[in-house]
Amino acid sequence: MEIVVVGGGAGGMAAASRIKAMKPEWNVRVFEATSFVSHAPCGIPYAIEFDFPSDELMYYRPEVFVRERGIDLHLNSTVVEADRESITVRENGELRDYEWDKMVIATGASPKVPDVDGIDLQNIFTADLPPDADRIRKAAKDAENVVIIGSGYVGIEMAEAFSSLKKKVTVIEMADLPLPNFDREIGEIVKKEMERRVDLRLGERLEAFEGKERVERIITDRGEYRADLVIVGTGVKPNTELAEQVGAKIGKTGAVEVNRRMETSVKDVYAAGDVAETEHIITGKKVWIPLAPPGNKMGYVAGVNMAGGEIEFPGVLGTQITKFYDLQIGKTGLTEREAVKEGFSVKTAFITANTKVHYYPRAVKTFIKAVKDAETNRVLGAQIAGYEMVAMRTNVFSVAIQAQFTTRDLFFSDLVYAPPFTPIWDPVTVSARVLKF
Repeated sequence: MEIVVVGGGAGGMAAASRIKAMKPEWNVRVFEATSFVSHAPCGIPYAIEFDFPSDELMYYRPEVFVRERGIDLHLNSTVVEADRESITVRENGELRDYEWDKMVIATGASPKVPDVDGIDLQNIFTADLPPDADRIRKAAKDAENVVIIGSGYVGIEMAEAFSSLKKKVTVIEMADLPLPNFDREIGEIVKKEMERRVDLRLGERLEAFEGKERVERIITDRGEYRADLVIVGTGVKPNTELAEQVGAKIGKTGAVEVNRRMETSVKDVYAAGDVAETEHIITGKKVWIPLAPPGNKMGYVAGVNMAGGEIEFPGVLGTQITKFYDLQIGKTGLTEREAVKEGFSVKTAFITANTKVHYYPRAVKTFIKAVKDAETNRVLGAQIAGYEMVAMRTNVFSVAIQAQFTTRDLFFSDLVYAPPFTPIWDPVTVSARVLKF
């Protein structure tokens, strides 16, 4: 059996590894356009901040997949054309054809680039693939003024990276608060934290970049800013070109449509990772939320099913976390805004609590915005900002929501307590109590 996996990121390598583990006699080829596999682009801001080489962003080196797992790995190999029998690949400057019996499309997503004048000037970067970290770090050595377009995850992480390197950082955001996919209560907390470190410009729209060969200025609808280096973090889009070539249906989200087995509309063609859409666990609707943990699991599911197993991917809640210096920010499930849009009658609670008992040293604040269905009391979502253990509490909410907990279930959850770790009433428990049941 000839298996072709296009894309050597999280989803692709998870699928290839699972297929080879279950069917070692099958020929599993992976085609990756870069020299990196199993890579973590989400680490690019930290490679810049902490000055480590981009190859550290690979969780496993290529030789692990070749020598230990028996995968036929083709690096620096770009698939230029595909049909339902073969693919054409550019390798070492030559075009080669490969036949396939089953295919995994794991082509990921790419940054959106604003359609404005000057976008092609030097020193304007996106954070897409690990080698970008090396290019950005090199350009940053002589840069004094860094401008970041967008204040989503990439934006605020890059803002931390460059401000920690003592650069003058300006962040330009169209919305009226940073992290626009969070509710206002959390956005206000993030805003205050960012304003202490960077020049945060909210409610401004990018209009153009200016300069001779390199970028020198940013023009917005409200003014202009000096810029020696620019990071564009205005979102991503799924790379669906290959899927379209083989005839796979593209869903309403713009990503490749798949079922829970990760099968596309084309027989023996699967899709996984950031290129594929999935279901939202709460609403049951198709969504596209490109994140690394689901991408890995989607690849695993695709691999198992391709090799003759039977497993389904249940969907996502969009559980995610980031940070800006000491402030940690997490979310899972639906925000209040999203829940209302989906037709829920909602009740929310916003609480402030300490992370430890009052007498224990170094207790810090945490802020929780929790959302429930007012009719059934089912927990729908949570957003947390704080200075300690935000990941743990976000994960508690995530598991509770996936298990369809009501606020009563959450209140009576048997959570740990000891003075160095939590107050006797954990903030999660307090939020359930305030929401009422």
